[in-house]
Amino acid sequence: MSRYLRTLYCGLICSLVCGGGSSAIAHAQTTTKRGEDIITSDELRKTTLLENWPSYNGDYTGRRYSSLKEVTPRNAAQLQAQWVFHSRNAGILEATPLVVDGIMYMTGSNDAYALDATTGKVLWHHARPVTQGLIDDASGHINRGVAILGTRLYMETDNAHLLCLDARSGNLLWDVGYAPGNKNYGATSAPLVVKDKVIVGTSGGDDGVRGFVAAFDATTGKEAWRFWTIPAPGEPGSETWPKGTAYQHGGGTTWMPGTYDPELNTIYWGTSNPSPDFDGSVRAGDNLYTNCVLALDPDTGKLKWHFQFTPHDLNDYDATETPVLVNDVYKGKPRKLIIEANRNGFVYVFDRETGEFLSATQFALMQNWAKGIDTKGRPIRTDLMPSENGTRMCPSYAGGTNWYSPTYSEATHLFYFMSLEDCSVFKAHTEDFEEGHAYYSTGAAHLATEHDKKYLNAYDMATGKFLWRYAQTGDAHSFAGAMSTATGLVAFGNDADEFEVVDGSSGTSLWHFNVGQQIHASPMSYAVDGKQYFAIAAGNDLFTFALPHPDGKTRSVPVVPRTH
Repeated sequence: MSRYLRTLYCGLICSLVCGGGSSAIAHAQTTTKRGEDIITSDELRKTTLLENWPSYNGDYTGRRYSSLKEVTPRNAAQLQAQWVFHSRNAGILEATPLVVDGIMYMTGSNDAYALDATTGKVLWHHARPVTQGLIDDASGHINRGVAILGTRLYMETDNAHLLCLDARSGNLLWDVGYAPGNKNYGATSAPLVVKDKVIVGTSGGDDGVRGFVAAFDATTGKEAWRFWTIPAPGEPGSETWPKGTAYQHGGGTTWMPGTYDPELNTIYWGTSNPSPDFDGSVRAGDNLYTNCVLALDPDTGKLKWHFQFTPHDLNDYDATETPVLVNDVYKGKPRKLIIEANRNGFVYVFDRETGEFLSATQFALMQNWAKGIDTKGRPIRTDLMPSENGTRMCPSYAGGTNWYSPTYSEATHLFYFMSLEDCSVFKAHTEDFEEGHAYYSTGAAHLATEHDKKYLNAYDMATGKFLWRYAQTGDAHSFAGAMSTATGLVAFGNDADEFEVVDGSSGTSLWHFNVGQQIHASPMSYAVDGKQYFAIAAGNDLFTFALPHPDGKTRSVPVVPRTH
């Protein structure tokens, strides 16, 4: 029997033998290899994604590029909904599911699910109550997914605990709280597994916490290292903060997963804005390591290099957007690159071995906070800043782009990402930090007289130009990302409550499906028995799509309720 079927059918036995708080469904039980890994560390290093989508971004590069070729520009218009999974969790779904050997792993709030990836049938469900008394982002109980290694799943909870679950049954193996000392901490990310470690971050950058990236032993849950993104007095970078205790509430959180280069043995992790958000008078200096991409040794947590996109940020321009790893010829020379569309309205290219800044190109059409980027990558600021009475600045506090995933296509050699054209009125007033309350000092608001707009962008890194921009129709409130395929397709959640597929070379729309609700997640693709599927979450539902049967018959769409 295949590893897929052995894994599919072992949930019930594991539940009965191991006990625990998960419900498990199994149709049959056959002889299983209880110790066999579902996925190994070596398999996670693969950059060719076919049947499996084993991590949040698909593979370590963050490209969200699938090598599957069944769906093409010629047949994409035939895509049909296959099944819909409904979740009644407290927070809307922002997760990207994982699929390994025909089993899908999905999260909603603090709950985890294993689903049959061909039907949506629930195989097990690990339930955990949401945490009461959280503030700001954490109070939304958002979770963006799991990581997997061996026979174990790892997920962060809304109150910054790292859970280890048995992937075959959903039973809890261990639970580690990793953000003690300030109840303003939360967590919204998916973890990243690198070798024998599980790497996590935290949310709360708007709430006066001190950010960090931390690694835990994948077997025991013991902490291996912790890199504080706000240096303590005397540490490198502390000179970019005022003397005193400001560093203890400096923000710089790490609320999205990073990427990893096994050859360089380096992880790349983005950090958020400094805290308080809009009042820079209490935190004079560049405020390292906020608004940075950090290059860290995954074995020790030691900093190799950093780049700060927005020194002394005053506009909530987090740098938690995915640092995408690309190997390509750049200006006539083969290089290991990072490309990142940043919230501040510029798309950047770096050498990821050295951290050398190579280029920055403005993509935000409405941009007035900076005159440009100098030759070292530092922004040349205008004299605009948040004020007591309010200052109109662009991009808005939602950013020129945000956490929704970009994609880089090997088929077209283009970088695709969603962008937002919008401005905000930024206000600042000095306020004291208070645990249990947000720490914005004070806020930002959208102008009712202005109409924001979203675009899907195709950027050519070789020329520094945009090949095309696809204007969206909608209210610009979607937070949906994109992915690409080996047949030159780009699949994404558009701004009209639709899952859409376009031709990556031209931006021509090929197919769309209205999901009836805003999409706040990024898509993925997988295959079972040679059949390619797409999946994306919207609202409290997870939708899957595939081509029809070869005989042309239309499939019915199973609606799979949450089980209890």
